[in-house]
Amino acid sequence: MAYFLAFRVSPRWRNTLLFLVLLSFLVSFVIRIDMWAFILADQGPVLTFLREIHLASKGFHILGTPAAVIGGDAYNDLAFMVLPIYVALEKIDSRFLEAAGDLYSEPRSVFRRVVLPLSRSGVFAGVLLVFIDTVGDPVDASLLGGTNTYTIGQAIQDAYLTNQQYNVAAALSTVLMVVLGIILFVYARIAGTENVENLV
Repeated sequence: MAYFLAFRVSPRWRNTLLFLVLLSFLVSFVIRIDMWAFILADQGPVLTFLREIHLASKGFHILGTPAAVIGGDAYNDLAFMVLPIYVALEKIDSRFLEAAGDLYSEPRSVFRRVVLPLSRSGVFAGVLLVFIDTVGDPVDASLLGGTNTYTIGQAIQDAYLTNQQYNVAAALSTVLMVVLGIILFVYARIAGTENVENLV
């Protein structure tokens, strides 16, 4: 999507499409998750339609499965991934792509050897933003997931609010911060501290 917005859309429509990517943020996060819970419910429009065209059996469920949680996360975090990659792609000089087209000829080679390396900082920023938002989110898994779906965000929430085990909640939160710190350190070693400063 970010590649399409950066290189395939005319400037006339680019801002409109970027606004559509951000449109979901005008609605509350909890309302968006609750909407997906309604859509994916057993009597919701998706399963009702699939049963009518005989693509799903009566015992088939979407809500309460890890797939529903992953779908909800993908929907909620789409803009967090698209926008940093789009910003990185927008900075690429179009002359590089023309020269790469002359050298490698195939679009796949141009993307793999030129576009992907030059957009690496945007990809990392998107992964980091999505990772932070996903692992610390207890709402998505609570509303869309079942008993087999339990995230560290739910564990922190249960330890702090339900069980009042503040030391456990603090320890789990510290583990998350340490993991994020390690990821940033590794990226700084690979890509250099200048890119990390640009991300922050």
